[in-house]
Amino acid sequence: MYIYNTLSGKKEEFKPIKSNKVGMYACGVTVYDFCHIGHARSFIVFDVIYRYLIYKGYDVTFVRNFTDIDDKIIKRANEEGVTFDKISERFIDEFNKDVDRLNVKKPTYEPKATEHINEMIDFIKVLIDKGFAYKSGGDVFYRVEKFNGYGKLSKKNINDLISGARIEIDDKKENPLDFALWKKSKDNEPAWDSPWGGGRPGWHIECSVMSMKYLGDTFDIHGGGKDLIFPHHENEIAQSEAYTGKVFANYWIHNGFLNIDKEKMSKSLGNFFTIREILETTTPDILRFFFLNSHYHKPIDFSKENVFNAKKGFLRLCYTLARLYEIVEGKDKSKENIDIKGLSKSQKKLVKKFEEFKNNFFEAMDDDFNTAKAIGFVFDFITELNKIINTPNLQLKDDFLFFLIDVKNFFVDFSEVTGLFSLSPNDFIEKEKKQFLKENNIDLNFINNKIILREKLRNEKKWDEADLIRDELLKIGIFLEDSPKGTIWKILL
Repeated sequence: MYIYNTLSGKKEEFKPIKSNKVGMYACGVTVYDFCHIGHARSFIVFDVIYRYLIYKGYDVTFVRNFTDIDDKIIKRANEEGVTFDKISERFIDEFNKDVDRLNVKKPTYEPKATEHINEMIDFIKVLIDKGFAYKSGGDVFYRVEKFNGYGKLSKKNINDLISGARIEIDDKKENPLDFALWKKSKDNEPAWDSPWGGGRPGWHIECSVMSMKYLGDTFDIHGGGKDLIFPHHENEIAQSEAYTGKVFANYWIHNGFLNIDKEKMSKSLGNFFTIREILETTTPDILRFFFLNSHYHKPIDFSKENVFNAKKGFLRLCYTLARLYEIVEGKDKSKENIDIKGLSKSQKKLVKKFEEFKNNFFEAMDDDFNTAKAIGFVFDFITELNKIINTPNLQLKDDFLFFLIDVKNFFVDFSEVTGLFSLSPNDFIEKEKKQFLKENNIDLNFINNKIILREKLRNEKKWDEADLIRDELLKIGIFLEDSPKGTIWKILL
């Protein structure tokens, strides 16, 4: 398995510290508001990485934190006339609702910053003793210039950063790049006792303390959005490696930015959307499928057209899997070695294609979790699968049925790895059909009556008239398919 490591700027073979274990930390959210669509991408990216590592047989310890004390939380609490913890608790609850709807697995640990204040104070004390931090008027700052590796993650030159920094008139820092480890609390702000007076931790310190508490001084994977590379992750490295004298994290994974209709998402542009706003018009599975159709490292453009295209693709996949599951329903026995001698030429070809497909799929996933490429191979395969399983007189000899059970089992694993199919393929189809009829003001009885009339005309061998009914329905987005169980209708998007 290879991972693109932001630290080295290249793909590296993944070699965990312990052969069968992985320690992974992803920066969580500051809980002062509802999560937005950019958060959703990061949640889903690291959820799939987590799922795939588990699937590969690793014992994964995954940590994702909550920043539950911060200027924005305090500001909102003051505006609403409540304590800061009322705000953070409320939005942790809302966060959980959002990630549950997105079918995001629970991490091993979800620590809160306020639960680790004492550890942060002890951490800061060590940095002061080592000369990497200094007290200044109730605050404590980190000496960036003392850490020789500063800038190694973001590839920024420290001299360029210093020359470009804005120096405030009353700045208490020795250097404009120095960052706060401890912040003196203002009047009527939350405060914890410390050797430097009442205050609260800076933002960066919490992730170092919590990741190292649950994963050790050095762990395998640290991740988050690209916007966190500088200064947040750069500062985490500086303070952590100064504290331990060891490498902080071996692999740094960052997901790309999300744009809305080719523009950066911002409230000022009016293109800022929360997860729950998006889920009013699309489903969690479609949203997840949309994200997985791009490589996590690349930027992605969220637009109605792109989400609609994802919906079309996912619906196509659901139709295939619903048919496959129908064929093998109630038959879950598999066979270690399938004898293809008795199969038809096309069936033999499909068996061979399946082996090639699985190899290609896992090669793509092992190549820096390339879900986009892996899903491309899925669609190549289901194109061939549909040619067989949708034939009117499908021959289900024992060994071919065993093969189809193997295919079904693969897609069960595919669902677990990707987190897709929170609804079964059939339930998803039915939900989309109902929505389609509602949006287009089409009566279900109208379709059923047309199907009955067409069947009557076909029985009377009035083929041209029967075809006219098919064409009439096709014009309104309804496709008729003659299956072993009779005529069924599908929606065409």
